[in-house]
Amino acid sequence: MSALIITTTYGVEQDELKRPLEGLREAGIPVTLAAPGGETIQSLVGDKDPGETFTPDAALEDVQAGDHAVLVVPGGTINADTLRTHEAAVSLVQSFAADGRTVAAICHGPWLLIEAGVMEGREATSYHSIKTDMINAGAKWEDSEIAIDNGIITSRSPKDLDAFIAKIIEEVKEGEHHRDAA
Repeated sequence: MSALIITTTYGVEQDELKRPLEGLREAGIPVTLAAPGGETIQSLVGDKDPGETFTPDAALEDVQAGDHAVLVVPGGTINADTLRTHEAAVSLVQSFAADGRTVAAICHGPWLLIEAGVMEGREATSYHSIKTDMINAGAKWEDSEIAIDNGIITSRSPKDLDAFIAKIIEEVKEGEHHRDAA
């Protein structure tokens, strides 16, 4: 089963998009990268300096939750703040969570999970500046490199990318194993 990475067209933190995209593909997991309108993605480094550009595989509005095993939400302050205003992005998170599919968000990415209303009662982490937002949304916030609760994987920042990517790969592989055994 494949992974879906969603982002806006401007402001995603370069490493939080590039490293999971490459890591999942290197692990043999097909990845669809989606952005609004299928338009080119301009990443940023440190929320301010222009980074690499990425060409999405699909328009965010056209992707379906049922076609993917995992949804990955990179951070970047501008990206996450803008992404949570896109109805298609909010609906995807809600669909993944309702179906018990994995949702993984890093840094400011959990803002989208808050908007989708899926954080209540879950152990989670995020970039420290949105800790209060997470707590106000009902999350049991912790300062750890990764938190996992009932299909939701959250991580703090780019320094935690190795653990974040490894956990996503593990979840996809476990899901494939369970489907093969059924």
